[in-house]
Amino acid sequence: MKIKRATFAAGCFWRVEEDFLKVEGVVDTTVGYMGGHLKNPEYEDVLTDSTGHAEVVQVDYDEERLSYKELLVAFFSLHNPSVIPGSKYKYRTTIFYHSTKQREIAECLLKALKGSSPYVYPVKTIVVNADVFYRAEEYHQRYYEKNS
Repeated sequence: MKIKRATFAAGCFWRVEEDFLKVEGVVDTTVGYMGGHLKNPEYEDVLTDSTGHAEVVQVDYDEERLSYKELLVAFFSLHNPSVIPGSKYKYRTTIFYHSTKQREIAECLLKALKGSSPYVYPVKTIVVNADVFYRAEEYHQRYYEKNS
């Protein structure tokens, strides 16, 4: 196995994590917070929508079974990447890249998607450098498995 990491924000991390776990080649996921200014945020902090953090899912995947481009296609298929009026900032759609190669692939795919957008509202996914990842509280990890 050749394990790589990707990080995505696509709404509430519970649902996004569950969807990524169904993708062939994904070997592990961790939910948390990224992209904000508060050190060591907790869920209650992020809920206020004032910390700048997004709810994210870190995805560890086997690059021999799943390419980063295929993972991005899955990312775009499991959420609506367009602006939805009234949506919360913590639920923004973001690709956090971990390497130059990831950034280039993400920007290329995003450009193609924006050029042929099937959505009512414009695609607003952004591509930014992955910064500090704060693991969410344990009760958020694999939430749907624990709370079926």
